[in-house]
Amino acid sequence: MSEQESPEAFGARARAWAASNLPRAEGRGIMEVDDEEELRIVASARELQKLIFDAGFAGIRYPTEYGGQGLTREHQLAWREATAGYQLPDVFNVTHGILAPTLLQFGTEDQKSAHLPKILSGQELWVQFLSEPSGGSDLAGLLTRADRDGDTFRLNGSKIWSTGAHFSDYCMVLVRTNMEAPKHRGLSMFMMPIRSPGVTVTPIKLVTGGSHFCQEFFDDVILPASYLIGAENEGWRVASGLLFHERNMVGGNSLNDHVYASGGEDDGDVVGELIAITKAVGRSQDALARQLVGEAIVLEALADPTINRINAQLRAGRMPPPAASIVRLLSGLKGFRLAEIALQIGGTRAVMEGRDDPVGVLGQRWLGARTGTIAGGSVEMQRNGISEHVIGLPREATPDRDVPFSQVLANRRQRG
Repeated sequence: MSEQESPEAFGARARAWAASNLPRAEGRGIMEVDDEEELRIVASARELQKLIFDAGFAGIRYPTEYGGQGLTREHQLAWREATAGYQLPDVFNVTHGILAPTLLQFGTEDQKSAHLPKILSGQELWVQFLSEPSGGSDLAGLLTRADRDGDTFRLNGSKIWSTGAHFSDYCMVLVRTNMEAPKHRGLSMFMMPIRSPGVTVTPIKLVTGGSHFCQEFFDDVILPASYLIGAENEGWRVASGLLFHERNMVGGNSLNDHVYASGGEDDGDVVGELIAITKAVGRSQDALARQLVGEAIVLEALADPTINRINAQLRAGRMPPPAASIVRLLSGLKGFRLAEIALQIGGTRAVMEGRDDPVGVLGQRWLGARTGTIAGGSVEMQRNGISEHVIGLPREATPDRDVPFSQVLANRRQRG
């Protein structure tokens, strides 16, 4: 394939290939299935990613030296348009949209050469280990530690709410490596094989019946210093980059080849589905149901132009990078509200019937939709970031920001 191929020619070739090789979309995301079906979806995603890689369509904007295509955003958008309506390996969205770009930005040459081709070919799924049971939204206040011993580190602690850790291969884990530095300056980021000795992954059973999130426990896990991503004690810089790539993915600007859908909503005809639901439950003439469908139409009509405008401003440098939080906020709230509207229209049938019923599945979808307002940074945190870094409002008081972490009162108590 020539690097000079136009986006139009690339898109035409992608359309022809997709029609002959990709299955049509199934219509259910991984958050709507049980554990057994989840494993089937993951195995199928690995096979699909390998198929796409072998055909020369994987990693469209990744450098060729790491297995990518070295093409432009226009080529990426042409691929997305050409594959709309087909089944795609969406399980890799976080890996390709967040973790691999972070590795590309901060990793060593050895790390990138060893792992990026395997990531793009479907051999490796990566996940982020950031949140902790006691941390809330204060990411820099984490307690998981890695103590250095020569050329190795000994890792102890716990992480939580890691999506897909039980079927992933590697993680990026943010840990504390200096207790005497202020909390933002004593952190380090590591890559780690999830099946390393001393790592225990415990899936968390959700109200939806699935176990998509996990908690991890680390008991004297030995990590070589070569697993450091970025410099020791400069993990906050890497984590900030990771969060930037996360906001980019939610906004559709990332290196991920496929469209990321937050809030449990896919890119299908949401309004058409709501109209069909309204008819199925006999409410097509119901004033409230019609008003709810109207609200959904407005949400769908306004969301994409707003997101596109913000993304254009970001690419042109007319808005600061934290403005990507506006896209994250809008996407999360929109996804949850659409799931809520569907539930309101579906009524009793939506909560009484099972997931095999086209209306009954709405209850399951609503139960999982709140994750779209929490995962990747809660909407409350996005509002904080927008107010401080975009609008310029003053920060809330943070008296522990420049205090050695070992002297922060809560940590002194936990250390005994």
